Amino acid sequence: MSATLGALVRDQLVTPVIPAVRRVAEALAATPGAVGILFYGSNLRTGATEGVLDFYVLTAGSPERGIWPTVSYREFDAAGETLRAKIATMRLSTFVKAADAGTLDTTIWTRFVQPCALVWSRDEATTARIAEAIAAAARSAARFAAALGPETGIPRDYWRALFRQTYAAEFRVEKGGREDQIIGFDPDRYDRLLPLAWAADGIAVTAEGAALRPALPPARRAAVLRAWRLRRRAGKPINIARLMRAAFTFDGAARYGAWKIERHTGIAVPLSPWAERHPILAAPGVLWRVWRARQTA
Repeated sequence: MSATLGALVRDQLVTPVIPAVRRVAEALAATPGAVGILFYGSNLRTGATEGVLDFYVLTAGSPERGIWPTVSYREFDAAGETLRAKIATMRLSTFVKAADAGTLDTTIWTRFVQPCALVWSRDEATTARIAEAIAAAARSAARFAAALGPETGIPRDYWRALFRQTYAAEFRVEKGGREDQIIGFDPDRYDRLLPLAWAADGIAVTAEGAALRPALPPARRAAVLRAWRLRRRAGKPINIARLMRAAFTFDGAARYGAWKIERHTGIAVPLSPWAERHPILAAPGVLWRVWRARQTA
């Protein structure tokens, strides 16, 4: 890990978080095999507890076989306030490989080139390994940005090109322009990050005023574009498979769905024990009750 890129990653990982997030992380640290907990998403940027807090719980062990991560939803009481958390759990060894673009999946290096905070770690060796994985995510993203972006441009031109391509490759529901929102939260960070990540990945850069020109040799550019085409073709099938798996394994799915419905419609959805255990089978009845309630209102 380049010292300069490493310093930026380390500074990012110790970003202060609000006490409520710390309390949730302490509870999640009891997850069997947990070695590290990352906090990310819009709540990291705003410092608010509204909505759902997003965590990755990294665990010990050899890489998973099949689809990952495992996703769950939990609610926590914090001094009378209900904190809602969506938790993705996966092996640290898988996370390291995926961040380094060692799999066809794009979600890890795309997500973790964005800001995140390491809110709990088992020990310093684990902290160092997670920091290296986050740096690898930055190198992976920057490498694809160099091939997918313009020949010359300011850093934000490359990030926009990258995020547009990755969102198009994945099965996502975000509206167009999401890439500008991501960059707009901290544009200076992305301006600093790109040349550092290029340098760490061995990509020479020349400056032309405010614009940058990454020097990818033709053979390497062709190899990166071939790697991208593989990931673009695999992106939607991987994401659809992940959604199908989550439909049957998402722990807390019924409570998460009920909260989302009430948040967006104002209609409270009571959950029976049967609906909690069988959210997919219960969904048509829930949607019917919501429709009737809206018609009555």
